[in-house]
Amino acid sequence: MAKIHVLDEHIANQIAAGEVVERPASVVKELVENAIDAGSTRIEVSVEEGGLQSIRVKDNGSGIDPEDCETAFYRHATSKILNGRDLFQITSLGFRGEALPSIASVSKLSLLTSSNEDGKGRALDIEGGKLIRNEDEPSGKGSDLAVRELFYNTPARLKYMKSVQTELGHISDTMYRVALAHPSISFTLHHNGNQLLHTLGNGDLLQVIAAVYGTSAAKAMLPLSAEDPDYRISGFVSRPEWTRSNRNAVTTIVGGRYIRSNGLNAAIMRAYHTLLPINRYPLLVLQLEMHPSLVDVNVHPAKLEVRFSKEAELYAFIEQEIRKVLMGQSLIPRPGKEIIGAKGSSSFIQEQFAFPKGAVPPPPQEEALGRSSAEPGYPRTGPAPAPGG
Repeated sequence: MAKIHVLDEHIANQIAAGEVVERPASVVKELVENAIDAGSTRIEVSVEEGGLQSIRVKDNGSGIDPEDCETAFYRHATSKILNGRDLFQITSLGFRGEALPSIASVSKLSLLTSSNEDGKGRALDIEGGKLIRNEDEPSGKGSDLAVRELFYNTPARLKYMKSVQTELGHISDTMYRVALAHPSISFTLHHNGNQLLHTLGNGDLLQVIAAVYGTSAAKAMLPLSAEDPDYRISGFVSRPEWTRSNRNAVTTIVGGRYIRSNGLNAAIMRAYHTLLPINRYPLLVLQLEMHPSLVDVNVHPAKLEVRFSKEAELYAFIEQEIRKVLMGQSLIPRPGKEIIGAKGSSSFIQEQFAFPKGAVPPPPQEEALGRSSAEPGYPRTGPAPAPGG
């Protein structure tokens, strides 16, 4: 009697969900990335009770054609790649075809979508991976996807969820990273009806930094832009006196995707070298652009890690360019009048004054170069994310 058999599709989806859907923030990430791939310019995210009760993502993107709606929830169904060659030039955020079926297998999911402007749409209801409804329903162009009672049918997973505030912190951190990676898209985030994030989507990264970290942090940022034959980097790095106690404010973006990389983090810290106090970290948003063949994004189920070609050259390039920016600045703030530029950049103008006759000017006070100013709360409009971001 045969002992080896093919797993049922529903069981396979639940296993995949264990890798792709780690917590409510994972659902938010996957759905928002799908909305970005659909060409959306406005994405609204609403969550209830830290995402455990409900997650809703609404966009104005291209939507899904009626005949594709059910197929989209089949495992490994994707419109992003057609053959093996496409794996070497991936330009979309999603491509594995695992997110939607995995999410649907551990929740009660509803989708309302339309791919045109005629008001005709398609509505689907799926519970625990089983299709309940698939019928026509009026809808504006775009997609409105709601996920309710996440992990309702996998109590072992639900038991390991943290508090509402902890899960909301992960969701907030995910949304902040996505907003920093896509300043040309307008994002909003609501929790239990309260707005935690709103970006304008006008392409100004410094305004997004201000929305996430506060205007004081945005004023402490220095612009960075450089390129060599293989790589182009851009973004903002903080002045050394503006530091944080962890790496949560270090955001590295590759191809519009936030990634975690020990190598990149090490290169960034080498660039600051002795300018930072011990156990302090900068605020930084770094966007990397390169030919798709120079990076492999298919090495992590949630696409949080990538593998670079010419890794050593990339790290050396980043270290060199950040150091150039820092060394090109007067790193000790001078007393004077702060001038705010058109996009929130700031400079200082030394005011002229004279001491009375016979008076001896006081000796100049030494600036503590690495001393951190009072840090703003992070995030500015929501709870702090858990360490490790």
